[in-house]
Amino acid sequence: MADNHSRRDAIKKVATMALAGTALSSLTNRVSAHEQAMDAKLKGKVNHSVCRWCYNGIPLDELCKASKEIGIASIDLASPEDFATLKKYDLTCAMVASNGKEWGITKGWNRLEHHDKLVTYFEHLIDETANAGFTNLICFSGNREGMSDQQGLENCATGLKKIMSYAEKKKVTLVMELLNSKVNHPDYQCDRTAWGVELCKAIGSDHFKLLYDIYHMQIMEGDVIRTIRESQQYIAHYHTGGVPGRNEIDETQELFYPAIIQAVVDTGFKGFVAQEFIPKRADKLASLKQGVQICDV
Repeated sequence: MADNHSRRDAIKKVATMALAGTALSSLTNRVSAHEQAMDAKLKGKVNHSVCRWCYNGIPLDELCKASKEIGIASIDLASPEDFATLKKYDLTCAMVASNGKEWGITKGWNRLEHHDKLVTYFEHLIDETANAGFTNLICFSGNREGMSDQQGLENCATGLKKIMSYAEKKKVTLVMELLNSKVNHPDYQCDRTAWGVELCKAIGSDHFKLLYDIYHMQIMEGDVIRTIRESQQYIAHYHTGGVPGRNEIDETQELFYPAIIQAVVDTGFKGFVAQEFIPKRADKLASLKQGVQICDV
């Protein structure tokens, strides 16, 4: 009996080891396949960018080096003082920043009393953008502060028309960002795609378009893919971000980015898609690489 038990125990041990080996081999193969997919060459259908502010803890030189390795061609929301560093790494700035000490998200084009100073400020930024060989310059509506959406739209159109001929001459596009007023930017006026599209129509220039921030518009209105398809002619640029929380755009959040970016590609869009999520993981650049791979449809 003892011999029979010993044989059975030995057989069980060998079988267990074999199963463990098979499981380990399968796991190793899956990890290897994942690593190969992450290291695969980008497909070339999407122009990738990354927003500088999400990686402020990383020196710009280091971010530029990592971006080149990942396959990113642009650093978004860089300022003129950053342009030389970007060019050192053969990177563009697909969306130039315009957040000054006085002007920005909360204080923008929807106030008539701001227009003269904004024209001067933006003429300077248009020059800087054009001289660097870049083409897109961000702008903002400003907060409502009790102003109706119709009045805000009319005021923005009045002010921006004062600068459009100069932007057209310099071949620079002013791009107003759509932001949510529900979570991150309370009272911001350009918080819905329809409002932004009406502003584009009122201005009537190919050098004024919208920055469609997928994160912000998911919060405000949802229906992302249909909106992109219907409004694509007015969109110059896209930003990503996981909802909720504005973190990684993987399976930890509610949006399915491969389908969204495929919809963007299907419209014939030739601009840039910029990662604008705040990484939660310790290895922030690994999260950035993952985001680019997810959007590389």
